Amino acid sequence: MSSHPAVSASNLGFPRIGARRELKRALESFWAGKADAASLHAIASELRAKHWRLQHDAGVTPSSNDFSFYDQVLDMVMITGAVPDRYRALDGDPLRQYFAMARGDQRDGVDLPAMEMTKWFDTNYHYIVPEFDQNTSFRLGSEKPVEEYLEAKALGIETRPVLLGPISFLTLGKMADGGSALTLLDGLLPIYETLLRRLAAAGARWVQIDEPILVLDLSEAHRAAFRTAYDRLAKVGDAPQAVLTTYFGALGDNLDLATSLPVAGLHVDLVRAPEQLDAVLAALPADRVLSAGIIDGRNIWRTDLDTALGTLRTIATARPRSGLIVAPSCSLLHSPVGLDTETALDAELRSWLAFATEKLSEVEALTQALGAGGEAAASAFASSSAAVISRRASTRIHRAEVDARLDAITAESTRRQSPYPTRRSAQRSIGLPTFPTTTIGSFPQTAAVRNARADHKKGTLDTDAYDRFLRDEIERTVRIQETIGLDVLVHGEFERNDMVEYFGERLDGFAFTANGWVQSYGSRCVKPPIIYGDVVRPAPMTVSWSRFAQSLTDRPMKGMLTGPVTILQWSFVRDDQPRDVTCRQIALAIRDEVVDLEAAGLRVIQIDEPAIREGLPLRKADWAQYLAWAVDAFRIASSGVRDETQIHTHMCYSEFNDIVDAVASMDADVVSIETSRSKMELLDAFARFAYPNEIGPGVYDIHSPRVPPEAEMVTLLRRAAEVIPADRLWVNPDCGLKTRGWPEVERALTAMVAAARTLRAEQAAASN
Repeated sequence: MSSHPAVSASNLGFPRIGARRELKRALESFWAGKADAASLHAIASELRAKHWRLQHDAGVTPSSNDFSFYDQVLDMVMITGAVPDRYRALDGDPLRQYFAMARGDQRDGVDLPAMEMTKWFDTNYHYIVPEFDQNTSFRLGSEKPVEEYLEAKALGIETRPVLLGPISFLTLGKMADGGSALTLLDGLLPIYETLLRRLAAAGARWVQIDEPILVLDLSEAHRAAFRTAYDRLAKVGDAPQAVLTTYFGALGDNLDLATSLPVAGLHVDLVRAPEQLDAVLAALPADRVLSAGIIDGRNIWRTDLDTALGTLRTIATARPRSGLIVAPSCSLLHSPVGLDTETALDAELRSWLAFATEKLSEVEALTQALGAGGEAAASAFASSSAAVISRRASTRIHRAEVDARLDAITAESTRRQSPYPTRRSAQRSIGLPTFPTTTIGSFPQTAAVRNARADHKKGTLDTDAYDRFLRDEIERTVRIQETIGLDVLVHGEFERNDMVEYFGERLDGFAFTANGWVQSYGSRCVKPPIIYGDVVRPAPMTVSWSRFAQSLTDRPMKGMLTGPVTILQWSFVRDDQPRDVTCRQIALAIRDEVVDLEAAGLRVIQIDEPAIREGLPLRKADWAQYLAWAVDAFRIASSGVRDETQIHTHMCYSEFNDIVDAVASMDADVVSIETSRSKMELLDAFARFAYPNEIGPGVYDIHSPRVPPEAEMVTLLRRAAEVIPADRLWVNPDCGLKTRGWPEVERALTAMVAAARTLRAEQAAASN
């Protein structure tokens, strides 16, 4: 650590999953009944200890209570006792209750759907949405923050416990009557007061209170709630000193509020919002500690340490007698664990990267350089400088033909040949019934599929044998769909490891890691590709598999693609050019694939864009610019086909109420959306807007192992038909089925098709 008493190094959170996804495997083993709770807790304890030691040994103060079996917001539901009444039957088994809220539960006579899930701000991490009503009462349901602080302390490691702040917790939840959850604040604050007292009694000197909503547009009611809450928490005697923590954007018009609250320190994101520094320096009282988020917690590019040190010296000069904490911009939850296993990356590209472990070293190098310096800091700075120079000078990043093609984009490139009504008439030749049924694309990735892929990758299964295996899986899946009675089929995507990585592997300008995993939700981990250079499609990516699948059936087969915005959002993106430029490069590559699929005989093509809402800027003032280029990118990708070709898109786990006009501007013939957990609530926005094209509201939640009965799906479809004309409704699951098992998938889809037939019969009866 630095010898300068006013400068310290801290971390805001560390990845939970483990370098080898140990937590994922432990969770899935427990869910499958192959391991007991004691084994799950033991692995969790090992991971926490390992991660605390790693951070401590790097010279950085770790956070505690950043570990979670599923999600930190769901943890807060348990901690505050805000468990919805329907889960109270499981009060005697808190672990089962916890996972029932996250995943649903359908055993031993219990039938509980999961709670709603949505995106964590503008990331690909998902959180469980707390449920409140006017009768919600809070109680201390768990002392997890205190227990994990003491667990680290027993190892000789002092941590900074982290709590999701009360105003963010309430705001991220949902009131059953649509009112404001802030009305529950008085009942919630005693839980925080108790936690602060118990943390103090345990010996905690600091606590990190995350209030990320401070970077959003806030109402006056929110501002008043912040003042009420923090004035009250400041009165807790002998409480740990609090660092109010913000990230993902600038405080903006909430700066005066944040700097006026009675806390010991304030953390700001100087990576996403470096422009806020001068205003923060002017507003923050001299007696407050400033935690400078100077290392990018959300991307994997190595920090330019010289530039970062210049920023920190500016802070130190402006605040010579104030405490300064050097830190990542946000929790490192959004970064892979470490580079040490990435032996297959070429040396040049690897030298440009920093994962969570390397980011800790960057934090400590900057801290040392601000204080006593030393040989270790000098070495880190020399290595950083060499990497920055190497990356800027590399010839592998830019391609002249890509610039030329971008320059050639015209207004006609972003428009279909005809407006939707004309296309709808042309697409009747596909021959679909009312309430047509389909799935979102993927089918179960069984152990056999995963093993075959792994064997092929290792070279123990040759390409011909692997292709035969995939063709057999596709044919079996086509026959299952025909037997179930689906109207528009898919090939199952068995050749794909991931909906983004698969495409990145076939596009120039992308690189891949062996273990660069990050958590998306629960045990679901993704391995984002790295976009390091200009994007080009050197050859067709999906055409041969889709053509083969279509040859097996007379029913329409959907070509399945991932859209440009989603590929962008779910990758680690180059930071040396604007994101919209990179997105348009990807859009042109997808456009080429769409045109080739049409030429191969595919009449239905789906371009998934589940991340388009996720990428929306956090401030409404910035929405128009983003939506303009995001919609433009989708239209570039989708507009090269004839009227007779039906373009679908899919979006999930997002609130569309405020961007439904942009969704309409995408001009997909059919949009499928997640609606089952919200009981079709999202459709209200499409009805109010009078959405002009066709919609497939999800009728069952694929993120839960629960299989809903036919009657439940019928109820949801009737609700949908009340707000959307029946002749524009599709019937489909919420999302792809790759994470589910075949028995539950077949039961659920059979019920789904039966529900669609029930609606068709009701419509026919009503018209007679």
